[in-house]
Amino acid sequence: MAKDINSIFFDITPEIEELALKCEQNNAIDKELYTKYEVKRGLRDINGKGVLAGLTNVSDVCATKIVDGKSVPCEGNLYYRGYNIKDLVKGFLDAKHSGFEETAYLLLFGELPDKDELRHFQDMLAERRALPPNFVRDIIMKAPSRDMMNSITRSILQLYSYDDKADDTSIPNVLRQCLNLIAQFPMLMVYGYHAYNYKLGEDLYIYSPKPELSAAENILMMLREDRKYTKLEAKILDMALVLHMDHGGGNNSTFTTHVVTSSGTDTYSTMAAAMASLKGPKHGGANVKVTQMFEDMKQHLTDWNDDDQIRAYLEALLDKKAFDKKGLIYGMGHAVYSISDPRADIFKRFVKQLAKEKKHEAEYALYEKVEHMAPQIIGEKRKMYKGVNANVDFYSGLVYSMLDLPPALYTPIFAAARIVGWSAHRLEELKNVDKIIRPAYKALAPHREYIKLDDR
Repeated sequence: MAKDINSIFFDITPEIEELALKCEQNNAIDKELYTKYEVKRGLRDINGKGVLAGLTNVSDVCATKIVDGKSVPCEGNLYYRGYNIKDLVKGFLDAKHSGFEETAYLLLFGELPDKDELRHFQDMLAERRALPPNFVRDIIMKAPSRDMMNSITRSILQLYSYDDKADDTSIPNVLRQCLNLIAQFPMLMVYGYHAYNYKLGEDLYIYSPKPELSAAENILMMLREDRKYTKLEAKILDMALVLHMDHGGGNNSTFTTHVVTSSGTDTYSTMAAAMASLKGPKHGGANVKVTQMFEDMKQHLTDWNDDDQIRAYLEALLDKKAFDKKGLIYGMGHAVYSISDPRADIFKRFVKQLAKEKKHEAEYALYEKVEHMAPQIIGEKRKMYKGVNANVDFYSGLVYSMLDLPPALYTPIFAAARIVGWSAHRLEELKNVDKIIRPAYKALAPHREYIKLDDR
């Protein structure tokens, strides 16, 4: 009898399990060999410092300073084109204008815009927000995905087919493509979300972006059926986009951008590869894990103010006895920062304000308690080579939940910001490096003589 097609494609059969076991056995590498051959796993040394793999002018992540000739940890700082992120945020908040467009201009072109340049750049993005005719119907609506990162990635790849110069990697053409994708990304994200919900039986509403609104305002307007949002909501989402826009050349998705760009491929394929990287729960998906972890925590705590209960839950997390049993406290720790993540510090100043507006003070207090207790508990449970602190994902998930943003869009919102950084790094790679990136791997398998099939 013929096998059911769904069974063939989607069932994990005993045969698959047996072959998977063979994969595991023949792919296992003794961890001690990484030390023996001085391999920097994750391209980081034992102290978490990244292996130097390139040069960049786009942004800088600083977590150490030199004292008496030695590098010691310090409060974290993030620089965009040499400007401290703290100063940039203060600048656009004091001037009471949106920061996304100004910061995008800075990252792409290397200098801050004056009023006329910023106005012209805003107009450029506004006129590029339109998608190709029938794109929403033919691409986004036809096969909606339950995963928005998958949906957006597919849409980005489909845009290749609408571009007559898709494979032209000259700087002017790549800049044109990047500006289009930066402008179109919110529509790909929001429309993809509405399309999937429509498939589930919900009402469908597709709103066109308004040219006079900022990226953050358009996202909130297009996402909500009543198209309403408060000034504080727009300000905090705008700030979130700025804080997530770039983070040095070594973060996973940006390094992916450099690697894929170095192969000579097109912009759409490059951005799709970066999206695939960001989708991972160890990278862009971490804020979703934070909110899921806290939801599980709240179900297990009878008193959110009881430090002993909170400590017991955090210890259970590290002992792989709670939540997803991965042994992690999500949102705590960072590959670079060991004392503080400047993005989390900036976020925190406004989270309390938003929590008050949204009547979430108790939830914010719980987050604060975990932020203060977790580093000590992790230090007691783990052999640490560097400090542990709350990273930007720790508070961003709480912010998005208070903004009533669906969890399905947490990582896409990260991507809506980071695509600016990817664009800047792609342009930088194309300008400066004409060599494919190919690091070395040491082969461990012994060389063997081939045995004919009849003799096996």
